Amino acid sequence: MRHSRRRFLQLAAGAAAIPALPRGASAQAYPTRTVTLVSTFPAGSAPDIIARLTAQHMGEKLGQNVVVENKPGAGGNIATEYVVRAQPDGYTLLMPVSTNAVNVALYRNLPFDFQRDILPVAGIAKTAFLIVTPEKFPTKNLAELVAYLKANPGKVNMASGGIGTSPHLCGELFQIQTGTKMVHVPYKANWLPDLLSGTVDLTFAPVAQVLPLVKQGKLRPYGVTTAYRIKLLPDVPAIGEVVKGYDAIGWYGIGAPAKTPQAVVAKLSEAVNAAITVPAVRARFEQLGVEPMPLTPDGFKKHIEVEVGKWGKVIKQQGIKSI
Repeated sequence: MRHSRRRFLQLAAGAAAIPALPRGASAQAYPTRTVTLVSTFPAGSAPDIIARLTAQHMGEKLGQNVVVENKPGAGGNIATEYVVRAQPDGYTLLMPVSTNAVNVALYRNLPFDFQRDILPVAGIAKTAFLIVTPEKFPTKNLAELVAYLKANPGKVNMASGGIGTSPHLCGELFQIQTGTKMVHVPYKANWLPDLLSGTVDLTFAPVAQVLPLVKQGKLRPYGVTTAYRIKLLPDVPAIGEVVKGYDAIGWYGIGAPAKTPQAVVAKLSEAVNAAITVPAVRARFEQLGVEPMPLTPDGFKKHIEVEVGKWGKVIKQQGIKSI
Protein backbone atom coordinates (compact mmCIF):
# COMPACT_ATOMS: atom_id res chain seq x y z
CA MET A 1 0.00 0.00 0.00
CA ARG A 2 2.87 2.35 0.94
CA HIS A 3 4.63 1.60 -2.35
CA SER A 4 1.45 2.34 -4.29
CA ARG A 5 0.99 5.65 -2.49
CA ARG A 6 4.65 6.60 -3.06
CA ARG A 7 4.35 5.70 -6.75
CA PHE A 8 1.16 7.78 -7.09
CA LEU A 9 2.85 10.83 -5.56
CA GLN A 10 5.83 10.44 -7.88
CA LEU A 11 3.58 10.35 -10.93
CA ALA A 12 1.57 13.34 -9.73
CA ALA A 13 4.72 15.36 -9.17
CA GLY A 14 5.99 14.43 -12.60
CA ALA A 15 2.73 15.47 -14.22
CA ALA A 16 2.83 18.81 -12.43
CA ALA A 17 6.31 19.43 -13.78
CA ILE A 18 5.15 19.07 -17.39
CA PRO A 19 4.69 22.58 -18.87
CA ALA A 20 1.15 23.40 -19.94
CA LEU A 21 0.54 23.65 -23.66
CA PRO A 22 0.01 27.21 -24.84
CA ARG A 23 -3.63 28.09 -25.42
CA GLY A 24 -2.88 29.07 -29.00
CA ALA A 25 -1.32 25.73 -29.93
CA SER A 26 -4.47 24.30 -31.50
CA ALA A 27 -5.20 27.60 -33.24
CA GLN A 28 -1.73 27.51 -34.80
CA ALA A 29 -2.51 24.14 -36.37
CA TYR A 30 -6.01 25.21 -37.52
CA PRO A 31 -7.50 24.10 -39.81
CA THR A 32 -6.75 20.40 -39.94
CA ARG A 33 -9.97 19.37 -41.71
CA THR A 34 -12.79 20.69 -43.89
CA VAL A 35 -14.51 23.91 -42.82
CA THR A 36 -18.26 24.35 -43.40
CA LEU A 37 -19.73 27.73 -44.34
CA VAL A 38 -23.49 27.81 -43.69
CA SER A 39 -25.51 30.02 -46.05
CA THR A 40 -28.96 31.43 -45.30
CA PHE A 41 -29.85 31.31 -49.01
CA PRO A 42 -30.80 28.43 -51.33
CA ALA A 43 -28.35 26.82 -53.71
CA GLY A 44 -28.03 28.58 -57.05
CA SER A 45 -29.01 32.03 -55.76
CA ALA A 46 -26.70 35.02 -56.18
CA PRO A 47 -25.76 34.98 -52.46
CA ASP A 48 -24.99 31.28 -52.79
CA ILE A 49 -22.61 32.05 -55.66
CA ILE A 50 -20.94 34.70 -53.50
CA ALA A 51 -20.59 32.18 -50.67
CA ARG A 52 -19.06 29.53 -52.93
CA LEU A 53 -16.63 31.93 -54.57
CA THR A 54 -15.47 33.13 -51.18
CA ALA A 55 -15.28 29.60 -49.76
CA GLN A 56 -13.19 28.35 -52.66
CA HIS A 57 -10.55 31.03 -52.28
CA MET A 58 -10.65 30.92 -48.48
CA GLY A 59 -9.82 27.25 -48.76
CA GLU A 60 -6.81 27.98 -50.94
CA LYS A 61 -5.52 30.41 -48.34
CA LEU A 62 -6.22 28.08 -45.39
CA GLY A 63 -4.92 24.92 -47.05
CA GLN A 64 -8.19 23.05 -46.40
CA ASN A 65 -11.48 22.75 -48.25
CA VAL A 66 -14.25 25.17 -47.28
CA VAL A 67 -17.64 23.78 -48.31
CA VAL A 68 -20.97 25.61 -48.41
CA GLU A 69 -24.04 24.15 -46.72
CA ASN A 70 -27.38 25.79 -47.56
CA LYS A 71 -29.95 26.19 -44.79
CA PRO A 72 -32.50 28.70 -46.11
CA GLY A 73 -35.71 29.68 -44.39
CA ALA A 74 -37.19 31.83 -41.61
CA GLY A 75 -35.37 34.93 -42.77
CA GLY A 76 -31.98 33.36 -42.13
CA ASN A 77 -32.81 32.32 -38.56
CA ILE A 78 -32.57 28.57 -39.27
CA ALA A 79 -28.98 28.83 -40.49
CA THR A 80 -28.04 31.27 -37.76
CA GLU A 81 -29.35 29.07 -34.95
CA TYR A 82 -27.55 26.06 -36.45
CA VAL A 83 -24.21 27.88 -36.29
CA VAL A 84 -24.92 29.36 -32.85
CA ARG A 85 -25.30 25.78 -31.55
CA ALA A 86 -22.18 24.50 -33.31
CA GLN A 87 -18.86 23.88 -31.58
CA PRO A 88 -16.82 27.11 -31.37
CA ASP A 89 -13.82 25.55 -33.05
CA GLY A 90 -13.74 27.38 -36.38
CA TYR A 91 -15.09 24.46 -38.41
CA THR A 92 -18.69 25.68 -38.70
CA LEU A 93 -19.15 29.25 -39.91
CA LEU A 94 -22.08 31.45 -40.88
CA MET A 95 -22.44 33.81 -43.80
CA PRO A 96 -24.45 36.51 -42.00
CA VAL A 97 -26.25 39.00 -44.21
CA SER A 98 -28.06 42.30 -43.80
CA THR A 99 -31.27 40.47 -42.85
CA ASN A 100 -29.57 39.24 -39.68
CA ALA A 101 -29.29 42.85 -38.50
CA VAL A 102 -32.96 43.43 -39.32
CA ASN A 103 -34.07 40.30 -37.46
CA VAL A 104 -32.69 41.61 -34.17
CA ALA A 105 -35.62 44.05 -34.00
CA LEU A 106 -38.10 42.17 -36.17
CA TYR A 107 -38.33 38.94 -34.15
CA ARG A 108 -39.08 39.06 -30.42
CA ASN A 109 -38.55 35.45 -29.36
CA LEU A 110 -35.50 34.16 -31.19
CA PRO A 111 -33.68 31.33 -29.40
CA PHE A 112 -30.39 33.19 -29.82
CA ASP A 113 -28.95 36.70 -29.63
CA PHE A 114 -27.27 37.42 -32.97
CA GLN A 115 -24.85 40.04 -31.65
CA ARG A 116 -23.94 38.00 -28.57
CA ASP A 117 -23.82 34.53 -30.10
CA ILE A 118 -22.11 35.17 -33.45
CA LEU A 119 -18.57 36.55 -33.56
CA PRO A 120 -17.93 38.88 -36.52
CA VAL A 121 -15.02 37.57 -38.60
CA ALA A 122 -14.90 39.61 -41.81
CA GLY A 123 -16.96 41.37 -44.44
CA ILE A 124 -17.34 39.80 -47.87
CA ALA A 125 -19.34 42.10 -50.12
CA LYS A 126 -22.00 44.80 -50.29
CA THR A 127 -24.65 45.46 -52.90
CA ALA A 128 -27.05 48.14 -54.05
CA PHE A 129 -30.74 47.72 -54.70
CA LEU A 130 -32.53 49.42 -57.56
CA ILE A 131 -35.96 51.07 -57.64
CA VAL A 132 -37.78 49.79 -60.72
CA THR A 133 -41.29 50.01 -62.13
CA PRO A 134 -42.93 48.55 -65.24
CA GLU A 135 -42.16 50.62 -68.31
CA LYS A 136 -45.78 51.80 -68.52
CA PHE A 137 -45.72 53.40 -65.05
CA PRO A 138 -46.57 57.12 -65.39
CA THR A 139 -43.28 58.59 -64.12
CA LYS A 140 -39.95 58.90 -65.91
CA ASN A 141 -37.40 59.78 -63.22
CA LEU A 142 -36.85 59.76 -59.47
CA ALA A 143 -38.06 63.31 -58.83
CA GLU A 144 -41.29 62.57 -60.73
CA LEU A 145 -41.71 59.32 -58.81
CA VAL A 146 -41.42 61.04 -55.44
CA ALA A 147 -43.91 63.72 -56.53
CA TYR A 148 -46.33 61.04 -57.78
CA LEU A 149 -46.11 59.11 -54.51
CA LYS A 150 -46.79 62.26 -52.51
CA ALA A 151 -49.82 63.03 -54.67
CA ASN A 152 -51.13 59.45 -54.39
CA PRO A 153 -50.59 58.24 -50.81
CA GLY A 154 -51.46 54.58 -50.32
CA LYS A 155 -52.25 54.02 -53.99
CA VAL A 156 -48.93 52.55 -55.16
CA ASN A 157 -48.08 48.91 -54.39
CA MET A 158 -44.53 47.97 -53.43
CA ALA A 159 -43.55 44.32 -53.89
CA SER A 160 -40.86 42.46 -51.97
CA GLY A 161 -39.78 38.92 -51.23
CA GLY A 162 -41.21 39.13 -47.72
CA ILE A 163 -41.49 41.13 -44.52
CA GLY A 164 -38.10 42.19 -43.21
CA THR A 165 -36.18 41.47 -46.40
CA SER A 166 -33.65 44.05 -47.53
CA PRO A 167 -35.82 45.27 -50.45
CA HIS A 168 -38.74 45.73 -48.05
CA LEU A 169 -36.68 47.74 -45.56
CA CYS A 170 -35.12 49.83 -48.35
CA GLY A 171 -38.65 50.77 -49.36
CA GLU A 172 -39.68 51.60 -45.81
CA LEU A 173 -36.64 53.85 -45.35
CA PHE A 174 -37.49 55.54 -48.66
CA GLN A 175 -41.02 56.26 -47.44
CA ILE A 176 -39.73 57.74 -44.18
CA GLN A 177 -37.25 60.02 -45.90
CA THR A 178 -39.63 61.15 -48.66
CA GLY A 179 -42.74 61.46 -46.51
CA THR A 180 -44.65 59.08 -48.78
CA LYS A 181 -46.88 56.06 -48.23
CA MET A 182 -46.96 52.88 -50.31
CA VAL A 183 -48.77 49.58 -49.73
CA HIS A 184 -46.30 46.77 -49.09
CA VAL A 185 -47.10 43.50 -50.86
CA PRO A 186 -44.88 40.70 -49.47
CA TYR A 187 -44.51 37.69 -51.77
CA LYS A 188 -43.66 34.13 -50.81
CA ALA A 189 -43.12 33.29 -54.46
CA ASN A 190 -41.51 35.26 -57.29
CA TRP A 191 -42.91 38.79 -57.55
CA LEU A 192 -41.25 39.54 -60.89
CA PRO A 193 -44.08 38.35 -63.21
CA ASP A 194 -46.56 40.55 -61.34
CA LEU A 195 -44.23 43.52 -61.60
CA LEU A 196 -43.78 43.04 -65.34
CA SER A 197 -47.54 42.75 -65.84
CA GLY A 198 -48.25 45.82 -63.73
CA THR A 199 -50.16 43.89 -61.05
CA VAL A 200 -47.77 45.58 -58.61
CA ASP A 201 -46.23 48.95 -59.30
CA LEU A 202 -42.76 49.11 -57.87
CA THR A 203 -39.99 47.27 -56.06
CA PHE A 204 -36.49 47.69 -54.69
CA ALA A 205 -34.66 44.81 -56.37
CA PRO A 206 -31.13 43.40 -56.27
CA VAL A 207 -29.37 44.97 -59.25
CA ALA A 208 -28.26 41.69 -60.82
CA GLN A 209 -31.80 40.28 -60.64
CA VAL A 210 -33.41 43.00 -62.76
CA LEU A 211 -30.49 44.33 -64.81
CA PRO A 212 -31.30 42.26 -67.95
CA LEU A 213 -34.91 43.50 -67.88
CA VAL A 214 -33.73 47.07 -67.45
CA LYS A 215 -31.41 46.66 -70.44
CA GLN A 216 -34.32 45.22 -72.47
CA GLY A 217 -36.50 48.22 -71.62
CA LYS A 218 -39.08 46.12 -69.75
CA LEU A 219 -38.40 47.78 -66.40
CA ARG A 220 -37.62 51.42 -65.72
CA PRO A 221 -34.82 52.22 -63.23
CA TYR A 222 -35.06 55.27 -60.97
CA GLY A 223 -32.18 55.12 -58.54
CA VAL A 224 -29.74 52.90 -56.68
CA THR A 225 -29.86 52.67 -52.90
CA THR A 226 -26.14 53.22 -52.32
CA ALA A 227 -24.83 56.72 -51.62
CA TYR A 228 -23.04 56.66 -54.98
CA ARG A 229 -23.68 55.52 -58.54
CA ILE A 230 -22.57 52.04 -59.55
CA LYS A 231 -20.49 50.85 -62.50
CA LEU A 232 -23.21 48.62 -63.95
CA LEU A 233 -25.64 51.56 -64.26
CA PRO A 234 -23.59 54.75 -64.43
CA ASP A 235 -26.49 56.78 -65.84
CA VAL A 236 -28.86 55.85 -63.02
CA PRO A 237 -28.61 58.27 -60.08
CA ALA A 238 -28.07 57.37 -56.47
CA ILE A 239 -31.33 57.94 -54.59
CA GLY A 240 -29.40 60.27 -52.30
CA GLU A 241 -28.96 62.71 -55.19
CA VAL A 242 -32.68 63.47 -54.89
CA VAL A 243 -33.50 62.23 -51.38
CA LYS A 244 -30.76 63.72 -49.23
CA GLY A 245 -29.11 61.31 -46.83
CA TYR A 246 -30.64 58.16 -48.28
CA ASP A 247 -28.21 55.24 -48.15
CA ALA A 248 -28.98 51.54 -47.84
CA ILE A 249 -27.05 48.43 -48.80
CA GLY A 250 -27.30 44.70 -48.67
CA TRP A 251 -24.21 42.97 -47.29
CA TYR A 252 -22.58 39.59 -46.71
CA GLY A 253 -19.91 38.53 -44.26
CA ILE A 254 -18.44 35.69 -42.23
CA GLY A 255 -19.29 34.93 -38.60
CA ALA A 256 -18.36 32.20 -36.12
CA PRO A 257 -19.93 30.83 -32.94
CA ALA A 258 -19.22 32.84 -29.80
CA LYS A 259 -16.12 31.65 -27.88
CA THR A 260 -14.30 30.69 -31.07
CA PRO A 261 -10.59 31.30 -30.24
CA GLN A 262 -9.39 34.73 -31.29
CA ALA A 263 -6.40 33.24 -33.09
CA VAL A 264 -8.77 31.18 -35.25
CA VAL A 265 -10.94 34.24 -35.92
CA ALA A 266 -7.85 36.19 -36.97
CA LYS A 267 -6.73 33.42 -39.33
CA LEU A 268 -10.20 33.21 -40.88
CA SER A 269 -10.43 36.98 -41.28
CA GLU A 270 -7.11 37.04 -43.07
CA ALA A 271 -8.26 34.27 -45.42
CA VAL A 272 -11.56 36.02 -46.24
CA ASN A 273 -9.91 39.35 -46.93
CA ALA A 274 -7.35 37.65 -49.16
CA ALA A 275 -10.11 35.78 -51.03
CA ILE A 276 -12.11 38.88 -51.94
CA THR A 277 -9.06 40.62 -53.40
CA VAL A 278 -8.45 37.88 -55.98
CA PRO A 279 -8.99 39.48 -59.43
CA ALA A 280 -11.25 36.66 -60.65
CA VAL A 281 -13.41 37.02 -57.54
CA ARG A 282 -13.68 40.79 -57.94
CA ALA A 283 -14.63 40.37 -61.60
CA ARG A 284 -17.36 37.86 -60.76
CA PHE A 285 -18.60 40.08 -57.95
CA GLU A 286 -18.98 42.94 -60.42
CA GLN A 287 -21.08 40.73 -62.70
CA LEU A 288 -23.31 39.94 -59.71
CA GLY A 289 -23.70 43.62 -58.88
CA VAL A 290 -21.70 43.48 -55.65
CA GLU A 291 -18.38 44.93 -54.55
CA PRO A 292 -15.87 43.66 -51.98
CA MET A 293 -16.38 44.82 -48.39
CA PRO A 294 -13.06 44.13 -46.64
CA LEU A 295 -13.43 44.46 -42.87
CA THR A 296 -11.49 43.28 -39.84
CA PRO A 297 -13.40 41.49 -37.07
CA ASP A 298 -13.65 44.76 -35.15
CA GLY A 299 -14.65 46.68 -38.27
CA PHE A 300 -17.35 44.13 -39.09
CA LYS A 301 -18.62 44.27 -35.50
CA LYS A 302 -19.01 48.04 -35.72
CA HIS A 303 -20.73 47.71 -39.11
CA ILE A 304 -23.27 45.28 -37.63
CA GLU A 305 -23.90 47.58 -34.67
CA VAL A 306 -24.68 50.48 -37.02
CA GLU A 307 -26.97 48.31 -39.15
CA VAL A 308 -28.86 46.92 -36.15
CA GLY A 309 -29.47 50.42 -34.85
CA LYS A 310 -30.48 51.83 -38.23
CA TRP A 311 -33.00 49.16 -39.16
CA GLY A 312 -34.31 48.87 -35.62
CA LYS A 313 -35.41 52.51 -35.84
CA VAL A 314 -37.09 51.92 -39.21
CA ILE A 315 -38.95 48.86 -37.92
CA LYS A 316 -40.16 50.72 -34.85
CA GLN A 317 -41.20 53.86 -36.73
CA GLN A 318 -43.07 51.93 -39.42
CA GLY A 319 -44.65 49.46 -37.01
CA ILE A 320 -43.30 46.46 -38.90
CA LYS A 321 -43.99 43.06 -37.37
CA SER A 322 -42.96 39.56 -38.39
CA ILE A 323 -45.66 37.10 -39.38
